[in-house]
Amino acid sequence: MEIFVQRTKVLKISLLAIFSAFLVELIFGLYSNSLGLITDSIHALLDSVVTLILLLAARLAMKPPDEEHTYGHGKIESLGGLIGGIAIFLIAIFFIYESVHRLQSPPPSIFPGILAIIGGLYTIGVDIFRIILLKRSIVKMGGTTLKADFYHAFMDLGSTLVAIFGIILVTYGFYSGDFLAALILGGLLVILSLKLIYKTAQELTDIISPELVRKVRTIITNTEDVIDTGAILMRRSGDTIFADVTISIRGDTSFDKAHEISNRVEKNIKDKISNSIITVHFEPTWKNVPLDSKIFDIAKNIEGVKGVHNVITHKSMGKTYSNLHVMVDREINLDLAHKISENIEEKIQKNIPEIEHVTIHLEPFLAVPENFNLEDKVTEEKIKDILKNYPEVKKIGRIISLNFENILKIDIDCSFERNLSIEKVHDLTSEIEHVIRAEIQNAVITIHPEPIE
Repeated sequence: MEIFVQRTKVLKISLLAIFSAFLVELIFGLYSNSLGLITDSIHALLDSVVTLILLLAARLAMKPPDEEHTYGHGKIESLGGLIGGIAIFLIAIFFIYESVHRLQSPPPSIFPGILAIIGGLYTIGVDIFRIILLKRSIVKMGGTTLKADFYHAFMDLGSTLVAIFGIILVTYGFYSGDFLAALILGGLLVILSLKLIYKTAQELTDIISPELVRKVRTIITNTEDVIDTGAILMRRSGDTIFADVTISIRGDTSFDKAHEISNRVEKNIKDKISNSIITVHFEPTWKNVPLDSKIFDIAKNIEGVKGVHNVITHKSMGKTYSNLHVMVDREINLDLAHKISENIEEKIQKNIPEIEHVTIHLEPFLAVPENFNLEDKVTEEKIKDILKNYPEVKKIGRIISLNFENILKIDIDCSFERNLSIEKVHDLTSEIEHVIRAEIQNAVITIHPEPIE
């Protein structure tokens, strides 16, 4: 807020200075009959109007958005610039007409003299003062409004030099020099006013620089974890740039992670583009995401699925197959479990057409409670007796049994020879788990194989 107050103070000083130049040039120009000086006074008036618009814009920038102006009040600057540009264009056309008319008329009885030169020198002093003031302020506090006024001060300095040159020509006997200077300045005013009209009209239609859009797209693309960039909608309102961007992130990304990525995109854009307000929308994409992750995400979001694990995809003869283990409520019957399985298969093949066939292994879901009872040593000894029948088991590690809701959850650590194939280990552990389940009712067995040390 403070920086906007400082900008308005600088613009007020600039406005008073250039308006005083307009009055001096107009009065001295009329008194000395210098059309060139009068025309340059109109240019000073143009600068006064532009500076006033910039001042209003800087003041309105302090006003927060309201219900009727959700993007703020910056468009008032463009509207004022359009009106001012049209007015200056009409005045410039009048002075061009007057210059041509006077060139074709008899020489005037009164020619511009030293008074007209003094008026022009005063304006040059004012322009130099404004250039120094605005340059220092831009270095200190920045701001688009200050930069715009800085450029206008430079243009006003150039036009005044042209006017003085015309007056000097008249002084040395070239009586048409003043009118020619007015004609040149009138043409310059036409060009400047048309540029102002075009620029402000374009701003009112929400035009934005394609280079700026490409810059934003590059920033988003280079942000970590962003897979792709979608629509980028941008508009300018005064000094503020609004950007509404869409990013694509991995479909299996958590909501918290997606929010973190969005914040990172917003920060990166704001670091490179000042005075910007960014809105980021994120949408899931499976581009460059492993097929197993996509299958996992599809399956876990199916109603009735309590958990998914061991997702495996493989190709055979140019076709893709998928296997996965799905846990469902252990209380439901086979018919309901099969319907869940069919729903999973249907969703996978719909979203991933290249999947030829899906094999789903249904398992009962067991949630481990926060409090459980450790089974006594009887079960542990019974398991050890079973394992002794398998010479391939070189060492028996921890045996942990959790008893809850009439279900035994048993985890067993077993060590095997290092050179034993994984296929053989899998067959052995499956057989042992089957034997233990036959011996101990309502047991869920998990054997963790390890190489013998």
